[in-house]
Amino acid sequence: MFTGIIEEVGTVKKITRQQHALALTIAAKKVLEDVQLGDSIAVNGVCLTVTDFTTTTFTADVMPETFQATSLAKLASGDGVNLERAMLATSRFGGHIVSGHVDGTATIAKKRTVSNAVYIDLRLDASLTRYCIKKGSITIDGTSLTIFDVREQGITVSLIPHTYAETIFSKKRKGEVVNIETDVIAKYVEKLTAKQPPLTRDFLAQHGY
Repeated sequence: MFTGIIEEVGTVKKITRQQHALALTIAAKKVLEDVQLGDSIAVNGVCLTVTDFTTTTFTADVMPETFQATSLAKLASGDGVNLERAMLATSRFGGHIVSGHVDGTATIAKKRTVSNAVYIDLRLDASLTRYCIKKGSITIDGTSLTIFDVREQGITVSLIPHTYAETIFSKKRKGEVVNIETDVIAKYVEKLTAKQPPLTRDFLAQHGY
């Protein structure tokens, strides 16, 4: 599990491509301090497993499902990526619950500066916006952000200067694709309530309301 608080920006050093899969070798510093084979590291919000590492890089495989559902297939050598190690049980919970299992992608529609903040408008499918609420949490390229506007096929988030400078968002441009993970709690609530009978007057009367 992750929190969406980016620890550092790594650099893609090597990509080994197959038809519907790839292996990424990423240069980093902080996330390698205590790395072990089999560790989980979120790369642009995607939970990947470390399969090899050196003092300056780690390698992880991207399987076909991840290849197709995320933006990782669009990476090129030299690109920056947001990195976060799986959280420790003793860590501060600075962001929100992030699984590293991306729900889909969105496209940057607009970026603008408002006072000391950067507003980013995103186009995403209604199947994802259904889990978005104003002031709710969302993970964009692994970064825990707060939604402050929701439309049928889009949302707007605002980044403070620190988040903007310490993540890959400062390099992102209009039209680029980002990974989206919606609030896991909303998805569980939907799953559980879908099995319940509809809330009607008759149902309430039958149960003493």
